[in-house]
Formats: sequence, structure tokens, C-alpha cells
Amino acid sequence: MPDASPGHDDSWRIEAGRLLFARPWHFVLGTPTLAALPEPSEIEIAFAGRSNVGKSSLINALVGQKALARTSNTPGRTQELNFFAADMGPMIVDMPGYGYARASKKLIRDWTRLIFAFLRGRANLRRVYLLIDARHGIKDNDRKTLDLLDKAAVSYQIVLTKADKLKPPALEDILEEMRRALVKRPAAYPEIVATSAQTGLGIELLRAEIAALANE
Repeated sequence: MPDASPGHDDSWRIEAGRLLFARPWHFVLGTPTLAALPEPSEIEIAFAGRSNVGKSSLINALVGQKALARTSNTPGRTQELNFFAADMGPMIVDMPGYGYARASKKLIRDWTRLIFAFLRGRANLRRVYLLIDARHGIKDNDRKTLDLLDKAAVSYQIVLTKADKLKPPALEDILEEMRRALVKRPAAYPEIVATSAQTGLGIELLRAEIAALANE
């Protein structure tokens, strides 16, 4: 498995990430409409991805809490934009999952409209972390989201979830596939983070990335 541990030169970044997420995080609000969004006063970091990709589990791993973000084995459980915050620092946004085949067409359309309108119109949105299941790679719905992010010029970064489910050669193949897919995408941040909410793989590095954004 690719080495996801920090090097000596990264120790200060890792510590900044640890301190940021050691604060007590809490749920702020959930909204199915843009009208109820909180005032854009803080930097926001959003997590997007297909239904059941593991957004809520990853957020819980980042903040070191078991149930800050609701998790479910049922795809499509998260149907709102859910905001989380600590006393100071950025706000985390857990976005509704896309690509849930069993949802009604109207519900899918409503979710998609909410997601895309939020991405295009949120001036304080610093980065979107697009979560991809390491076992499956990029799907058509992911490509559509990548296209939208590029068109909207929203900075985004790929985060592989459930990376512990792959053996090292297979994980490296997926990482190389992701790198090739991002070469010609102008809004993509080049570094890909492989994570596992279950084992903690990559969690320190992702915390450090977010802390660096918060301190810019």
C-alpha cells in the first residue's frame, strides 16, 4: 500500500491538522434548500461523492467522533446539505450523495440541482473533496461532477475512500488511473489522498490539507 504516513518535513502540517480537528465539532444545520444556507462568513470545505461512498464515515474519522455525521448502509440517506463547525476555523459541508439509482427521478433532480447550485454560488467555498470508492474508480456520475467543477472553476481534490479494501498493487493502479484522469482538468488539485475511515489510513494527511486551507 502506498505510504500515507507523514515525513519529517510535514510534521508541523500534521500537528496543525491534529489541533484543528481536536476541537469539539458540532452539527450546525441541515438544509434541503439554498434559501436556508448559513451566512458565508467562514471558509467552507465540502465533501461530495456518490451515494454510499463513505462521506459521513470519513467526516467522523476526521473529527474523531463516532456519530457527528449520520452514517447508513442505505444509499441516499443524506438528502440535505449538512454543516458542521468547531468554535473557530472552517465549516465542513456534507453534501447529498449523487447517483442513487433507486431514488425517484424527481428526488434525484432536486438533489442534483441543490448540489450544483451550491457549488456554483458559494463564494467562501475553498475546496471540494470529491470522494471516490477505491474499489470502483471513477464512474460516469463522477465524471459529470468533475466537468461541472471544472466549468465552475471550483478547486477540488480527489480522495479515495475504503482504500484498505485493496491490496497495494491494485491501489497503486487506481491512484495512477486517477492521476491520468486529472491531467487535463484545470480545477483539480494534483495530489490524491488515499484514505480509510476504518483503519485511519490517510486521515492525518487529509486533516493537514484542510488545516493548510484554513490558514491561507
